[in-house]
Amino acid sequence: MNNKVSDKDKWKKIVGIMVFVSLLLSIVYATVKIIYAPAGTSSEMYEKVRSDYVLMLLQCILGIIVMAIPSIVEKKASIDIPNNMEIMYFIFLYCAIYLGEVRNFYYLIPNWDTILHAFSGAMLGALGFSLVSFLNDSEHTHIDLSPFFVALFAFCFALASGAVWEIYEFLADEILATNMQKYMLADGTILVGHAALMDTMEDFIVDSLSSLAVTIAGYYSIKNKKPQN
Repeated sequence: MNNKVSDKDKWKKIVGIMVFVSLLLSIVYATVKIIYAPAGTSSEMYEKVRSDYVLMLLQCILGIIVMAIPSIVEKKASIDIPNNMEIMYFIFLYCAIYLGEVRNFYYLIPNWDTILHAFSGAMLGALGFSLVSFLNDSEHTHIDLSPFFVALFAFCFALASGAVWEIYEFLADEILATNMQKYMLADGTILVGHAALMDTMEDFIVDSLSSLAVTIAGYYSIKNKKPQN
């Protein structure tokens, strides 16, 4: 048993170091590119301009900061976050920031954004279950939620987190003149009406479906384990 635990700790450290180094090198890369990149709109498709590298720099810095969140939560709240969940969290940051933003996977790989939203929705749903399970099992609280309300909280938690991400994308587009919400085509054409909302609504729908799948599975898992009166 101890060997299994140590192996999981080892893999968590390895994955964490790989993601940290990738983001750190990307910070150096983005800083250099900010100096030499064109300031305005590029004439070549998918060529990044200065504002794109500013966003890349900010996302890499933010990625390194949020990597510490699981450790901080574990220390401050005395919560033991499963190593598998932390590994999945690091992998998500790597796919979203390094592969997506730095390596341009959002443009090179079809539906890369959709894949990440499906992954994050499922991961956040599982995290919601973990939070409620901690409260249910804690000796310091007197909470005993039914399987339905545990699943409902996990689902709402995932959707709320997805909404916060969309707010972040909107603010980045507004302040840094980026195109995270895909309101503009590669040639600079501004979308209007239903077309302008397509990317955001697709993200919400994918988040909802993936988190719903996890919460339904979690609901039946808890219900089957719960002792019958």
